[in-house]
Amino acid sequence: MTTPGTDDAVRSGPPVTERRLHPVTPLRRAWAPVAVLIGWALHDPDGAQRQLTRLTTTTLLTALGVLIPAAALYGFLSWWFTHFAVTETELRIRTGLLFRRTAHIRLERIQAVDVTQPLLARVAGVAKLRLDVIGADKKDELAFLGESEARALRAELLARAAGFAPETAREVGEAPSRRLVNVPPRVLAVSLLLTGATWGTLIAALVVPLVLWLFTHNLWTVLATAVPLIGAAGASSVGRFVTEYDWTVAESPDGLRIDRGLLDRAHETVPPGRVQTVRIVEPLLWRRRGWVRVELDVAGSSNSVLLPVAPREVAVSVVTRVLPGVTVPVPASMSPSPRRAARCVPVWWRGYGLTVTDAVFAARHGLLRRTLALVPHAKVQSVRLTQGPWMRLWKVADVHVDNGAGKAVTARLRDAQEAAELLRAQAERSRTGRKGALPDRWMA
Repeated sequence: MTTPGTDDAVRSGPPVTERRLHPVTPLRRAWAPVAVLIGWALHDPDGAQRQLTRLTTTTLLTALGVLIPAAALYGFLSWWFTHFAVTETELRIRTGLLFRRTAHIRLERIQAVDVTQPLLARVAGVAKLRLDVIGADKKDELAFLGESEARALRAELLARAAGFAPETAREVGEAPSRRLVNVPPRVLAVSLLLTGATWGTLIAALVVPLVLWLFTHNLWTVLATAVPLIGAAGASSVGRFVTEYDWTVAESPDGLRIDRGLLDRAHETVPPGRVQTVRIVEPLLWRRRGWVRVELDVAGSSNSVLLPVAPREVAVSVVTRVLPGVTVPVPASMSPSPRRAARCVPVWWRGYGLTVTDAVFAARHGLLRRTLALVPHAKVQSVRLTQGPWMRLWKVADVHVDNGAGKAVTARLRDAQEAAELLRAQAERSRTGRKGALPDRWMA
């Protein structure tokens, strides 16, 4: 957990060696003022033109002569007063030029340590270290470090969190890994073309501006609508391709490692023992090819995708490494909702199914886009039964299983008597499941 403190709070205990970030760090936000000016100019081109005509050459040079050195000095001082250190029990980050802040990150509360490299960072040979910490709403980060230093620090943090002695933690190095699967770019591109969301946003981006033009004949209204729609279409296709390019999953003692990205490279880790739910998603147009997508709910982490696309057999083999001892149910083994559920949800009730094994609570939903959610009994935090008036009339109920990541998996439209029995039995399954659960600590 990250908590603010003072310099006096960190003086106790043995002395530690503090380190600074890479010297290019002050430049990481240098583009922001330029982006603001460009955005303002595009938003109000006439006003921007008027302001530029009022500026004389002397005024412009004087302003640049004052603002650039001031910004450079501020960036340098911010970098100079930022330090970090690794102690026997925590990572300390001291920041602040006028108002000092010290973050204490307990090593045993670190759930993931990711190394990311935006495009310009790759050119400069630096990387960003991002940490998922239990109890923190957002990731703490160290930006930027030299690429080799970032990987070495990541290995050291994982070794310390795993219980290695401080004097040997740096010598342990990064744990070896074995590649499990790599998603070819051609397969990724085809999967995006066969995704309904890609075509839906693209059609909306073409049709909605045309309709607005026919009714309004106002160019600015059309542009104000078209630009966000085109951006959404690009994010659902080109953006996902760039983000998920060269997706590689490897197995190591500290969890499953994920390397991805065309422009911005990311090196992420799925924390062992923290996976709360696994979802196997099967879009309609993927079925002939036997492809699925695997998504995750991970407590204390923002990692949400394990595999963007893969053959079902490959995906199942990877899931069994995330959830050891779990057998992924086949569709034929799923118990459907009773036929009277059609009175509550016509047609779509056929997509609902449930099976409960010794290891997991598995619920299925969807006809066009099928989703199978697997929740290990050890990760169930609470169970709820909901039943509206119409559902009571037809003697069906929904059973909701809440996990440790704040998400829920729902078994829809079950027989009311079955749902009541499931509610009672799940508490016992969760209690016995925790006895054999994987440890949450790294490499434990």
